[in-house]
Amino acid sequence: MSASTPLAPPSIATLYGDHHAWLQAWLRRRLGNAADAAELAQDAFVRLLRRPVSFDSAPQARVYLRTMGQGLCVDLWRRREIEQAWLDTLAAQPQSLAASAEDHAAVLQALQDIDRLLQDLSARAAQAFVLAQACGMTDQEVADALGVSSRMVRKYVAQAMLLCLQLDMA
Repeated sequence: MSASTPLAPPSIATLYGDHHAWLQAWLRRRLGNAADAAELAQDAFVRLLRRPVSFDSAPQARVYLRTMGQGLCVDLWRRREIEQAWLDTLAAQPQSLAASAEDHAAVLQALQDIDRLLQDLSARAAQAFVLAQACGMTDQEVADALGVSSRMVRKYVAQAMLLCLQLDMA
């Protein structure tokens, strides 16, 4: 092979062999939990299998994997915050209103789906939706809280509702 012949990008198996242990160790330091780190490292490589990416160098691959790992950590922390908020809400309810295990799982899934949906909206649209739907505020109350017109609030809520409908169809 001549010096001018470009090298083929490494295969996913090579990337896995070269970087999995490093990514898992990085995640373990970040999360403080070996099981969570192992799961997220696997998730990162599954994502690479689904959407392959070529890297010119090992450092470039590690930057990409670290960025992906950070995003996976944020997703994990967000899911756990949602779950904890739901558990706190359940703990405050009388025992007679306790949800079944199936209902509990369904509500958690719905909350996580809504959280993902809100991430696809602008910050103001997400806030308007939560204030209107979860807090029961009127359009004018939301408008006053956000410093926008009530017409804009309706637009924000409509954007969120459209995403909810798309989520429901998926």
